[in-house]
Amino acid sequence: MKKTLLSFVLAAAGLLMAGTTIAQTIPLNDTLYKAFGEKAGLVSLMDDFMTRLLADPRTRPHFLPANQQHVKEQLVEQFCALGSGPCVYQGADMKTAHAELDIRKSDFHALVEVLQRSMDAQGIPFSRQNQMLALLAPMHRDAITIH
Repeated sequence: MKKTLLSFVLAAAGLLMAGTTIAQTIPLNDTLYKAFGEKAGLVSLMDDFMTRLLADPRTRPHFLPANQQHVKEQLVEQFCALGSGPCVYQGADMKTAHAELDIRKSDFHALVEVLQRSMDAQGIPFSRQNQMLALLAPMHRDAITIH
């Protein structure tokens, strides 16, 4: 049920946001940032997320050779900015960051599943998870490099 709802949310968000920039979809207040535990909560989430990404055979090949600390730091900044926290994401755009990584749609879906498990483990309410996933969903067009 949860996986089906997640797939629906991602698909709906992708359709609704077609042609919409991420800046237009960012919440107007910091309730999402606070629901994720602010900066400390995001750091904890990304530590757990990276551990799970490395443990999952579907995602490990993409993250084992990466600078894992840098990836976690970039994700904290990105989630903080998307959740209307006090951060400014200054990392590479998604198309540039993923251009040489041979990412398939199945890889992207595996990453989202792992992220959802990490958010569950951190006690982030399901409705807030869906809000963040809706903000992240449009990025799949630039992250998936093998069609």
